[in-house]
Amino acid sequence: QVQLVESGGGLVQPGGSLRLSCAASGSIFSIYAMGWYRQAPGKQRELVAGITNDGSSNYLDSVKGRFTISRDNAKNTVYLQMNSLKPEDTAVYYCKVSATTPSGYREVWGQGTLVTVSS
Repeated sequence: QVQLVESGGGLVQPGGSLRLSCAASGSIFSIYAMGWYRQAPGKQRELVAGITNDGSSNYLDSVKGRFTISRDNAKNTVYLQMNSLKPEDTAVYYCKVSATTPSGYREVWGQGTLVTVSS
């Protein structure tokens, strides 16, 4: 089994910053892609940023230049640095990990962490 533990969400004023973390643990042979998604009330879940095991990353257009995704392979952890936050960034943020385990290839979701951008 693979477990993901997210942290770093909270309430922040517009223009502020937050850093999300997602640590993977359990029976993991290797991790391929890691990513952050978000879901705002009444909206579909969307990919915010993703990063592959070779460090290639991609971003949702609306967060380019403000958010940075990174990973620490030694710690099986992915981060999302969010700067210049806007009210429209308010959502539950979920991490997702694609990994090879003793049971084969698995895609695992975190429990979600709430980010609220409001004055």
